Amino acid sequence: MRVRDWLGISKRRQKQLSYAMEVGLVGIIFAGVWGGSTTVVVNAFVGFVATQIPPILERDYDIPMDPALTLWITSAVFLHAFGVLGLPGSEQNLYGQIPWFDHVTHGLSASVVAAVGYSTARALDEHSPDIHLPRRFMFVYILLFVLAFGVVWEVIEFGLGELARMQGNTALLTQHGLEDTMLDLVFDTIGAIVVATWGTVHLNDISGYIADHLEARTSD
Repeated sequence: MRVRDWLGISKRRQKQLSYAMEVGLVGIIFAGVWGGSTTVVVNAFVGFVATQIPPILERDYDIPMDPALTLWITSAVFLHAFGVLGLPGSEQNLYGQIPWFDHVTHGLSASVVAAVGYSTARALDEHSPDIHLPRRFMFVYILLFVLAFGVVWEVIEFGLGELARMQGNTALLTQHGLEDTMLDLVFDTIGAIVVATWGTVHLNDISGYIADHLEARTSD
């Protein structure tokens, strides 16, 4: 049973929610420009570009994109951009105001990364008779894939933060100590577990398409 069936959210409503968040990202970009915040503008712009990937894949490459999957990706980038902006009139953004907000966005973003890793590995498993990935291995693979990505991301955050401090600028990505980093990795793991356990139902179509595409290229 898919999450949308359990919650009673129709495909049409999911598309509307995704579109509303895309419009919200554009609004955050303008808010960042108005407030003179490069951090807000860059994070919102990158997020908006990310939301355009699913429709491009579906339109130009015929990759089936379930509305729930599109909403999943859009929610991850919107919450991050909104967290960087914060509430009107507040001196701090949501990452500074709400201690657990960073962990929620990390978990959601990690689930998207896990979805990419699962879809690719599953497609290779279906395409090649020489590759067999048992279900238990797939579970471990997703965890390791997300954790590796999470560690690299934390290194990037640290590097950008140090570079910004050396130049006297505001960091585009920030860290708040060792405890914050460890908690980020914990929530990355939670996001990976969710995908490994329940999220694969939304990814089978994409895995099948990638496998068919690899098969066609091999035949050519």
